[in-house]
Amino acid sequence: MTAAANGTADANGVVRVVLVDDQELVRSGLRRILRRKDGFVVVGECADGSEVPAAVAEYAPDVVVMDLRMREVDGIEATRRLRSRADAPPVLVLTTFDDDELLSGALRAGAAGFLLKDSPAEELIRAVRTVAAGHALLDPAVTGRVLDAYRSGPPAPACADAPDALTSRELDVLRLIGRGLSNGEIAAQLTISEVTVKSHIGRIFTKLDLRDRAAAIVFAFDHRLVTPGEAASS
Repeated sequence: MTAAANGTADANGVVRVVLVDDQELVRSGLRRILRRKDGFVVVGECADGSEVPAAVAEYAPDVVVMDLRMREVDGIEATRRLRSRADAPPVLVLTTFDDDELLSGALRAGAAGFLLKDSPAEELIRAVRTVAAGHALLDPAVTGRVLDAYRSGPPAPACADAPDALTSRELDVLRLIGRGLSNGEIAAQLTISEVTVKSHIGRIFTKLDLRDRAAAIVFAFDHRLVTPGEAASS
């Protein structure tokens, strides 16, 4: 585990980031993209998932950017351990197309976002900001593959409780969360205000005992409220 040269972030809206990747070259590239002048500071780096809890405790990041494949503790287990903490920061997973079998596991572990490693720098910047702000972000290509992985696995339980627990409008909102839409996009789709969307989401989380947006996406996948075609086209 290493600390960034800049130490800690200032109090002027800078997003504090911990990078987790076993390749120094990858971390170096991420550092060059996530610059202070663009509103970021890399406060710490980890070469393995086993180093993440100590890094988060020491540097208090706003977001953790996580690789999936690492030698000792992989990104799924590191995310699971991190998200078991009440004050855990959100996790943005960086992945490649040969990581398909790990994607659904990372989502179940509590990852808030997925982005392909070969995405443009602007997409990485947007993704880190989105996840740090408490929103979910799924690259459309990755989302489709996650859903394919779900469909190829054991059958999910039927959506038995959701219709009784949620109103029809809340189900609409949950479906759109599962498709990866932001609050603003959901509001536009349903012709309601973002404030109303936030109210619906709060009730959904309470009724279904969901911790965050990533858990809501998992629920939507598991209960067949979203199809791969819908998610990939969002």
